[in-house]
Amino acid sequence: MAVWRTIAEERIYSAVDEPWTVEQERAYLKALSPREAVHIAVAGSGTIAGFQSLDLWAASIRSMMHVAQIGTFLLPEWRRCGVGSALFEATRAFARDVHYGKIVAQVRASNGPAQAFYHRLGFRACGRLTRQVRIDGMEDDEILMEFFL
Repeated sequence: MAVWRTIAEERIYSAVDEPWTVEQERAYLKALSPREAVHIAVAGSGTIAGFQSLDLWAASIRSMMHVAQIGTFLLPEWRRCGVGSALFEATRAFARDVHYGKIVAQVRASNGPAQAFYHRLGFRACGRLTRQVRIDGMEDDEILMEFFL
């Protein structure tokens, strides 16, 4: 919950503007299908440094069952330390094991570091959703990025 709270409070790196409650997080985790996962990075001290989620892109559309959506959420002190890349190694292996062919990320246009992160992993920008995010009266586009397995 500390990760969600920190991300939401920053208000600039993610479309998440309100942290989930414990009950919402429990319901989300309980509802994950066998083809969805959350990988958690735990620091040596035992605290959670961040997590990466992999969800079906469109669970109700059979023709898109080969597509997953990824989200990476790290506490500020763990960014640009290799944690996200390590999480992606686990996520990519899982995605292959459950037969995804493609992973999509939606990244705020103003979040250059996240775009660079996904680009380093092999994602490429493939589209833009104009004025997709509105937080505190400010609008931002989202960049669609894709990675083929």
